[in-house]
Amino acid sequence: MGYQGQRQVVPPQSDLDDRETLVSEHKHRGETCRQSAAVFNVVNSIIGSGIIGLPYSMNQAGFPLGILLLFWVSYITDFSLVLLIKGGALSGTDTYQSLVNKTFGFPGYLLLSVLQFLYPFIAMISYNIITGDTLSKVFQRIPVVDPENLLIGRHFIIVLSTIAFTLPLSLYRDIAKLGKISLVSTVLTTLILGIVMARVVSLSPHIPKTEDAWIFAKPNAIQAIGVMSFAFICHHNCFLVYGSLEEPTVAKWSRIIHVSTLISVFISILFATCGYLTFTGFTQGDLFENYCRNDDLVTFGRFCYGVTVILTYPIECFVTREVIANVFFGGNLSLFFHIIITVIIITVATLVSLLIDCLGIGVLCAAPLIFIIPSACYLKLSEERRTHSDKIMSCVMLPIGAVVMIVGFVMAVTNPQDCTHGQEMFYCFPDNSSLTNISVSHFQLTTQPPILNISTFQ
Repeated sequence: MGYQGQRQVVPPQSDLDDRETLVSEHKHRGETCRQSAAVFNVVNSIIGSGIIGLPYSMNQAGFPLGILLLFWVSYITDFSLVLLIKGGALSGTDTYQSLVNKTFGFPGYLLLSVLQFLYPFIAMISYNIITGDTLSKVFQRIPVVDPENLLIGRHFIIVLSTIAFTLPLSLYRDIAKLGKISLVSTVLTTLILGIVMARVVSLSPHIPKTEDAWIFAKPNAIQAIGVMSFAFICHHNCFLVYGSLEEPTVAKWSRIIHVSTLISVFISILFATCGYLTFTGFTQGDLFENYCRNDDLVTFGRFCYGVTVILTYPIECFVTREVIANVFFGGNLSLFFHIIITVIIITVATLVSLLIDCLGIGVLCAAPLIFIIPSACYLKLSEERRTHSDKIMSCVMLPIGAVVMIVGFVMAVTNPQDCTHGQEMFYCFPDNSSLTNISVSHFQLTTQPPILNISTFQ
């Protein structure tokens, strides 16, 4: 016979409330971490590698106009990234490819798939080339190392960095796990910015200013927009980052993009300004090519940049793999095919980067992904009135994107930019400049009297 009055023990209401509070707090912390990871992934995509060319865009456009254009491109980036997710919400799709397929059918899907694959794949090749060239210059500055040693050559560095770093990081299946990697990359970029800011103070007085240094606008403004677009483009991976959120919504995504863009444009404006003020009309496409080989502080900056590029590489690999998964596997990859496809993509990119040592990326892929496709999709899907701000802005972006793509591509073909690969600038030679020796032991800059009359450069 059972005990009279036996019943299930019910925890006190206060215990239940505490438990619910703990679960809620844990969930909130997890969601906050996901959002932070998303912010750092977007920032890393924007300023990870393209930032090094922003001072050159000031040289191309004219410094005052260049600053205005950089603000404009950052606003367009912010607007179009939110517009893409709005288009996905309107069409009920969760990838860039499925959005375009729903909007423009199979021809649009095919074109977008090609662009979305080519841009990050070419970027992966470029990142390998940058890593090899940049880190080889760093290791050549080590006193006990023979500059001709094969172990510090670009080919060995590319293979080693691929096997040791980019391949393992690219094998992740969840892009949110790259959040901490992107945070490290952002910190390193901030260190590089600090070095560039230090050198504008110590180097700028010794570098002759070109005659047109402060002119408002120059003829190559369209090419400058192309350089800025390359720096700010991250549209090809926005759905991946959006999908990594706990509970993705357009409002939540908008906040993430606004914060990411503000961080990126702040760093970019400082970097572009300090880099250009140091070298004015002599500013190169790769800012590090402007500094002298014997500047050890800048050599440390080169090392940081090489690591930053390595840490940016996996995000591009995620996109290329997603495109292949969507086109050939219906969007789902088993663990086996996930590994196989990742290895194949990285192997091909590595082989190409070993065979060539110069690769330019124009605006042919960037302009459609930033300006044209997001606007076209939204205009076709949205039922808002024609005077709605989003529709007006989309109508403005479409023709501008077409002009930037066509003119930028034509100018890039007719006036290609050569890869210098470490060619020293004139002011680095003792017999041809006012700047003859840079020593950063104790972070001091030493100079000898000018040998060449600087007025000849003014």
